[in-house]
Amino acid sequence: MSALAVDAMTVRYGGVTALDAVSLRIEPGRVVGLIGPNGAGKTTLINAVTGLAPLASGTVALGSRRLDRLAPFRIARAGVARTYQNIRLFGALTVGENVRAGAYVRGALDDASVRVLLQRAGVSAGVSPATRAGSLPYGEQRRLEIARALALQPAIALLDEPAAGMNPAETSGLARTIREIAATGTGVLLLEHDMSLVNAVCDDVVVLNFGETIAHGAPADVGRNPAVIEAYLGTAAAS
Repeated sequence: MSALAVDAMTVRYGGVTALDAVSLRIEPGRVVGLIGPNGAGKTTLINAVTGLAPLASGTVALGSRRLDRLAPFRIARAGVARTYQNIRLFGALTVGENVRAGAYVRGALDDASVRVLLQRAGVSAGVSPATRAGSLPYGEQRRLEIARALALQPAIALLDEPAAGMNPAETSGLARTIREIAATGTGVLLLEHDMSLVNAVCDDVVVLNFGETIAHGAPADVGRNPAVIEAYLGTAAAS
């Protein structure tokens, strides 16, 4: 599998600079956390990587292949899958049909393969592939969206706040799922506000504030960074 490299990414909406020369790298089998206050530019970065937001400047590459000039469906076919901050399942379709939709460009999935993907994503064993996706509890819908992303067999998985709305037990299970995904060689970019999850699963953390990178390093080091503390608390850290 190949690394995803974001180099000096700048995104503007009219006169507003949403991202300003942001760079990061996701190696195969590594989990990189992307954190920051609301409005920092985290989802904009995922949208730009996946072709949903145009770059004003900078590049995105998966291995030696440039992605930033490709249509979203071609970026997905290249090996970049994502989930969404607001769940975007096909609610009227079944659980199995949602997973198969994720594998559309890879070919048909048999029932056994669907069940393996559901298990990898942490979907409860009692959930039938024949269940209508929109009827699932919120946490199961989150995990089903991960299963649909994994059906693409991605080199890189971009997870946008997957723990939102989960209770502590569900979040703990999600942590195991993310580490297991990385253990297969898939690189993971995790956008998350739950710092216990970030600390549990991330190898590196990038911190954004007002569209700029203010810190990058190991989770423990980032958590002690005065600029990060100030960004989250709105006040200067004590010296």
